[in-house]
Amino acid sequence: MKTTSPVSRSGRFGVGPAADVAQFTESISFDWRLWRQDIQGSKAHAAMLQKAGLLTRAELRAIDGGLDAIAREIETGAFRWKPALEDVHMNIEAELTRRVPAGARLHTGRSRNDQVAVDMRLWVRAEIDALLDNFRSLERALVALGQRYIDVIIPGYTHLQRAQPVYFAHHLLAYVEMLARDAGRFADCRERANVCPLGNGALAGSTLPLDRELVAKLLGFVDAQGRPQLTQNSMDGVSDRDFAVEFCAAAALLAVHLSRLAEDLILWASAEFGFIRISDAYTTGSSLMPQKKNPDVAELTRGKSGRVLGNLVALLTLLKGLPMTYNRDLQEDKERLFDTADTVRATVRLCAGMLGEISVNPEACRAAAADPALLATDLADYLVRKGVPFRHAHHAVGALVALAENSQRTLNQLTLEDFRSADPHFEADALETFDLAQAMTRRNLPGAPGNKQVRLQLARWEQRLKPGKAKRR
Repeated sequence: MKTTSPVSRSGRFGVGPAADVAQFTESISFDWRLWRQDIQGSKAHAAMLQKAGLLTRAELRAIDGGLDAIAREIETGAFRWKPALEDVHMNIEAELTRRVPAGARLHTGRSRNDQVAVDMRLWVRAEIDALLDNFRSLERALVALGQRYIDVIIPGYTHLQRAQPVYFAHHLLAYVEMLARDAGRFADCRERANVCPLGNGALAGSTLPLDRELVAKLLGFVDAQGRPQLTQNSMDGVSDRDFAVEFCAAAALLAVHLSRLAEDLILWASAEFGFIRISDAYTTGSSLMPQKKNPDVAELTRGKSGRVLGNLVALLTLLKGLPMTYNRDLQEDKERLFDTADTVRATVRLCAGMLGEISVNPEACRAAAADPALLATDLADYLVRKGVPFRHAHHAVGALVALAENSQRTLNQLTLEDFRSADPHFEADALETFDLAQAMTRRNLPGAPGNKQVRLQLARWEQRLKPGKAKRR
């Protein structure tokens, strides 16, 4: 039977939508998650209506009480969501109106267009605040792991080939730097999301005496000086989803960084590397091969990046052909946004936990870092300090590498005569280049992986990530 809801259907329609249309168009199955923000926005809007003389004090008290009661029921799971009412906004308003006659006045000067826009901005703002806390936990886990193994040296890689020696902690700190940039992007996104669209109406504002600045202040849409932040064009205000795109874009880059971290962990945990061991709590076995220990959390971290990237593309594609202003297509933004937030927050939390359960195999790292070929560039630098142009030095050391390979020796097994055959500037002290400890002390330019610099950077991040320090970076 077709029905008409007095809340969701206007007097323009004689009957409600067909059953399959109602099912196709409903969004309550996912946008119920906006209920806190919807109630928060409704209470601020009601307070403004009362100040404007469009509600009495008694009506405001009744509306606030009704919304509080509905909120309690939603929190306990007692509230019954009705798909026939389409979305979270109509479900809450219809139930409020059923209980409180003054609820029928709540939508005065408001459209679902600016209502959903403010709900989503509130939701994104809260999600960013929670995510930034998760960021700090992950960054602390990386720093703590580096501190535990502060003296461990591993090969650094380019093209997945051994390149030059670095401290294990230095490698981890590279991801701390990435995460810091990610956090900055989310903080920037929060600034642009922190603008109030309520009062824009369907697209053309309202003829009623609405106090938009009051609503913005009540909802915390203010700048650092406490000044209200309002959308300045009503058409843009209801159709803008840039903040959602920015959130998903920042999340996509975060997911890429987490995927790269996961890839390193997967490689390091393999028998071929053997640098680390991930605890049983973050690995699984094989249904067939009893010896297997699979890094599933790291692999899923790598795999989930694909869905986060896909959500960004889906959202951009959704928006690219929309004319001004609001279009029902925008209903499709929420699932992409929600899934992105859920995925990156869960992944960040799991990665932080996994890092806390990783142990390093110092012997395997030491054996890999002992490869004298890692110091070939240092050997070229030796010649540069003797006044040899770098390109000539590079060529000479390349010839020594070829000689070592052809004679099945390592670089440090070559004789002084071998060295001088490549360049007469080599002297007996050239073999001291292969002292790894000394090589690491020489790498002390700012940002380099030398022992002093790595300790300095670990201390810097440990200080910055202390509880109570400013979260915004």
